[in-house]
Amino acid sequence: MQLKRPGSQPSAKGPEEYFAGNVRVDMLNIAPAPSRVSCASVTFEPGARSAWHTHPLGQTLIVASGCGWTQCEGEPIIEIRVGDVIWCPPGHKHWHGATPTTAMTHIAVQEALDGKNVIWMEKVTDEEYFAGSPVTEKNKN
Repeated sequence: MQLKRPGSQPSAKGPEEYFAGNVRVDMLNIAPAPSRVSCASVTFEPGARSAWHTHPLGQTLIVASGCGWTQCEGEPIIEIRVGDVIWCPPGHKHWHGATPTTAMTHIAVQEALDGKNVIWMEKVTDEEYFAGSPVTEKNKN
């Protein structure tokens, strides 16, 4: 068994080529082989978001604090809140991040295939980010 205590691993700024705005990535664990699982806590300041991307074996997001948005290609923006669990299927193009006014932190859990757990694509434009109101439980129907 291995114990990793808070503060024992350094935080990293989300790379500009994969994120817009201020994003902090705190790696929680990268399990040794034969496991393929890794997980991180990712904090998005207001207005920050990931680029479009896919995961070869999918990804689970668990919203830990704040309020954010996510969108799958060709679908509306969805509001996500504390306690929400999101499953992104393998190869499903999507993005996620904070709302324009509220920070959001999620735990991201994913598996690697052939050493790769994410395939990064183009950045989400401001036009895409601000397009339409997000779908909420209130206006979902």
